Amino acid sequence: MDVTIKKCTPEDMRILQNISIETFNDTFKDQNSPENIKAYLAKAFNLIQLEKEMDNISSQFFFIYDNEELAGYLKLNMDDAQSEKMGDASLEIERIYIRYKFQGKGLGTYLLNKAAETAIENSKKMIWLGVWEKNEKAIAFYTKMGFVQMGAHSFYMGDEEQVDFVMTKTLAGSSSN
Repeated sequence: MDVTIKKCTPEDMRILQNISIETFNDTFKDQNSPENIKAYLAKAFNLIQLEKEMDNISSQFFFIYDNEELAGYLKLNMDDAQSEKMGDASLEIERIYIRYKFQGKGLGTYLLNKAAETAIENSKKMIWLGVWEKNEKAIAFYTKMGFVQMGAHSFYMGDEEQVDFVMTKTLAGSSSN
């Protein structure tokens, strides 16, 4: 397996939009109404919204490739770009998605490691994410990777309010002792 992680640029916008729609739809379509999926995809992944997110200096997008084929992506937020007020010492993993055919190959671990590396480079002490309470596969993966549930927040899928668990991980070497 030849894995490459590349920071996204504005020239990648259409590719980012396509993989965002594909991976989100594949992950959540079976547990949500088609109307709510469609509404969310239109709101979250339209080009204007994605351009706004990419233009934010406190957000970064990365593509992951497996043998030069696009396999997934990662979106990180720091400082005021975080979707919850978690403090200046935190980095948020807002999106971590692997295309269906690449799941189970360890690519999520590469992306989590990239998030931790980015956090450490930016003097962050903790990484965190929100994960849907019904996404048991993802929760098990994050728990295995050292994340612990620290709370919950609302996430809106179209007109339906859902609960995301907030999971955090303190980074090695970042304790204050």
